[in-house]
Amino acid sequence: MEHPKIYRNLAKLNSLEMFYLDTRTEGPVILCLHGRWGRAETWVDFMQHYGKQYRIIAPDQRGHGLSSKPVSKYTGEEMAGDIVELLDHLKIDSIILVGHSMGGRVAGYLTAMYPNYIQALAILDKSPSGPATPSLLPLDQLPCVEPVTKDWPLPFSSLNEAMDYIRQAMESELSYQYFMNSLIETVDGYQMMFSPQAMAANIHYNVDWYHLLPEIKCPVLLIRAKNSEGVPDEDYNKMQSLLTNGHAYEMSHSDHNVHLSNKEEFYAYMDGFLGQL
Repeated sequence: MEHPKIYRNLAKLNSLEMFYLDTRTEGPVILCLHGRWGRAETWVDFMQHYGKQYRIIAPDQRGHGLSSKPVSKYTGEEMAGDIVELLDHLKIDSIILVGHSMGGRVAGYLTAMYPNYIQALAILDKSPSGPATPSLLPLDQLPCVEPVTKDWPLPFSSLNEAMDYIRQAMESELSYQYFMNSLIETVDGYQMMFSPQAMAANIHYNVDWYHLLPEIKCPVLLIRAKNSEGVPDEDYNKMQSLLTNGHAYEMSHSDHNVHLSNKEEFYAYMDGFLGQL
């Protein structure tokens, strides 16, 4: 089956420049948000799968990939505002929103804060759990150190060195590919495209957002990995109890990348959800 062409774009918004992928096809718009350390690239299979029925847009969020990396707190509110700017730039006023991991948090904030834009929401393997109160640490005192790559021998001197090291550092082939998508060659060697300051801030200034769930009135799809560490049973059940129109499923695979771990199973859940809209 021939896949739709995926176009590469850079939107110059008021607050930053945002890179995004876009099928530019006809139909309802689905906007996909990647997780922390990720990129729009993680949605290519999704874009190919649904691109003939829907227009699929997937941005590199601030601090990631080819988008701007300003020094900021990378809160859910701030990152949700970026996406609204992108939608206004593209003159899009209604979307189906899909967020994986960190993208699920941004999607939750976006849906609660800007409900008029959101027709339906899918949150993939992300819990709203976090600190009860925001951190008061001033931004200029936050160490720009993030937990995953802080001990990596960056920059890697060759592609083979990068591939070997990242493969050994990751627990699955999908996680390996996830980080390889953010690898870039520079004059000094192979570096990661995400900003360490962005990753550190996004983790440090995270806060509990269960209070947003009752405000979300549109249909919501929850999908978690089997025995998910990120969405334990208590959180999973609490999310369902707080949503007025939620549909929840657990994958048969334990990989955090639920949209890629078992595509047939994931798309069956997604097809059922989209078919009800």
